[in-house]
Amino acid sequence: MMRKLIKVVLYGLTAVLTFGVTAVFAAKTMSLGSVASTITDNFSNLTQFITAGSYIAGVGFSVGAIMSFKQHKDNPTQVTIGKPISLLAIAAALLFFPTVLGVSGQTIFGKAAETAGPSGTIFSTN
Repeated sequence: MMRKLIKVVLYGLTAVLTFGVTAVFAAKTMSLGSVASTITDNFSNLTQFITAGSYIAGVGFSVGAIMSFKQHKDNPTQVTIGKPISLLAIAAALLFFPTVLGVSGQTIFGKAAETAGPSGTIFSTN
C-alpha cells in the first residue's frame, strides 16, 4: 500500500514538472525573466499539490487506523495494536505537515513565511 502511494506521488510530481517544462518551452519570448516566473508559478502549484496530497493521505491513513483498531478489537491475535497506532501517528504527521513546514520556514529564514493551505498560498504578514 505504501509503495503504491509513493508511486502515485512520484508520478504526480513527474507530470507536474513535465507540464511545467513544456509550458516554459512553449513560450514565444524566451527571456530569462519569463522562464523564471513560469518556474516560480509552477512551484506554487506544486506546493499546493503536495499540501492537498498530504491532507488526503492523512485522512486516508486516519480511516485506515480506525478500521485497523476495529480489526484488532475483533481478533487481537491477528492484528497487533502497533499497526493501528502507527497508522494513527502517520495520519497525524501528514495532517500537520503543511503547518510544520510554515513554522519551520519562518524559523529558518526569519521572515514572513509562505505556506500553502486549503484555500491556496497564504502569505504571512509577520
